[in-house]
Amino acid sequence: MGKISLDKWDVEDSSFWNSTGKKIATKNLWISIPALLLAFAVWIMWSVIATKLKEFGFNFGMITPEMSPEQITEKLKDINSLYYTLPAIAGLAGATLRIPNSFLIGIGGGRNVIFITTALLLIPVIGTGFALQDVNTPYLTFAIMAGLSGFGGGNFASSMSNISYFFPKNVQGTSLGLNAGIGNLGVGIMQKVIPLAVGVFLFSAINKNGNIVNGEALAGIQNAGWVWVPLLAIAAIAAFFGMNNVITGTPKLPSTIEGIIKTLYLIVLGLLAAGVGAYMLVVLKINMWIVLPVVVVLTLILMRFLTPKEIRTNLSGQFVIFKNKHNWVMTIIYTMTFGSFIGFSAAFPKLCQDIFVYTDPSNPGFINPNAPNFLTWVFLGPVIGALIRPVGGWLSDRINSGATVTMYSTIAQIIATLAVAYFIIQAKDSATPETYWWPFFACFMVLFLTTGIGNGSTFRSIPNIFSKELAGPVLGWTSAIAAYGAFIIPKVFGQQIKAGTPEYALYGFAIYYFVCLVLNWWYYQGPKAEIKNP
Repeated sequence: MGKISLDKWDVEDSSFWNSTGKKIATKNLWISIPALLLAFAVWIMWSVIATKLKEFGFNFGMITPEMSPEQITEKLKDINSLYYTLPAIAGLAGATLRIPNSFLIGIGGGRNVIFITTALLLIPVIGTGFALQDVNTPYLTFAIMAGLSGFGGGNFASSMSNISYFFPKNVQGTSLGLNAGIGNLGVGIMQKVIPLAVGVFLFSAINKNGNIVNGEALAGIQNAGWVWVPLLAIAAIAAFFGMNNVITGTPKLPSTIEGIIKTLYLIVLGLLAAGVGAYMLVVLKINMWIVLPVVVVLTLILMRFLTPKEIRTNLSGQFVIFKNKHNWVMTIIYTMTFGSFIGFSAAFPKLCQDIFVYTDPSNPGFINPNAPNFLTWVFLGPVIGALIRPVGGWLSDRINSGATVTMYSTIAQIIATLAVAYFIIQAKDSATPETYWWPFFACFMVLFLTTGIGNGSTFRSIPNIFSKELAGPVLGWTSAIAAYGAFIIPKVFGQQIKAGTPEYALYGFAIYYFVCLVLNWWYYQGPKAEIKNP
């Protein structure tokens, strides 16, 4: 193992880059990518686990023998809504943790941060493996594990920040694109891996009657957690022994212990804010639209007043973005793209199950015998959204306008959203809902496609709207807020499924997208545009 902390690092010097820097940077990138891929997989794994909880009858001990059939039916509707809340809690925690993660590299060191944030992912996957052993595991246990899965969502901010210090400006787009693009593929890979892993019966489990089950499907559900343990262990070990801290990213290079302690401290602050939000949501049952701003403001307050002095000074300089109206405009628009991508990724499998499998609202236990095998296909959405993202950036560069690409992708996004709503209505009202599966699925794939293209185009717009000093903080802030889509979208779908009107959720999203279309035109394309076609 070579030197861990590099106090000489000048990648803009071509001789240094070619002789020393390129090899080290490439090594760090190829260790970073699988770690980030696994982070996304763990963060969004509740999108698939929620469907398995329903399939195997996890009722969290909320169904009791003395209940009447009518009471059981109503309780099962409540439980189904709680299934949606699990990916929402993970989304809330992951988005919140992006805020402190944005500042970790500057004080903890890239190698130290990537190692410990990857190792932390072992906590939720091991905990989930144990929780899935028993159908009667309390809901609170799953809610805590979902919250801790948010470590994976937060890791995106520190991972991207870290890689940016390793490469010269002329290849930043490629290196960051590889890190983000392949990292995002973790969502699609996870949605393919978990259904396969659950089919392998390595463990026993306990069913709702308290009996031990061996060699049956229920006994394999724990693999949804365990399958990630060896992969995460390898990724964490690789980060510890193979990555570097560089002085350009961390001006005061810390020791390994010091860097890990500082990293954990900031993560705990973010986790505290996310925990307050989850408690408000699950225990106090406070409306999600109240919970969301409370969590964001609480995180900023904790970061502002309880962080080390060097971070407080750094934050004061970056808080100036909150006085810039274009920061708020681009936050709204960027949330439409990435927020939709990650939110639909979290909600799509469970939505498919509720529309096409459990098709009788009056009998929650009824299973459509002709239902499509949706878990075979749902992974394609996140894969398409991730892979098409660079195309949005490329198109924007080609026509020299990110705003124009955003406009066309938003129009297509609105049409696709309304089309999905239409086919949901048709499926709901049909005795053979499975006949609408393929048009529903195709329209949802277009929806993922448009979120990816719009994501790439907004990344092109931001550096052209803001100065070099502000572009970084704006990108960090917008990516953190947009990640709350993983909280909002599953929660909204859960509420509307319970009410029997899932199409209303899509109508609401379409209205939001239309507002974004108007904002994009008014500020960046229309006759009164302040910044023309950035």
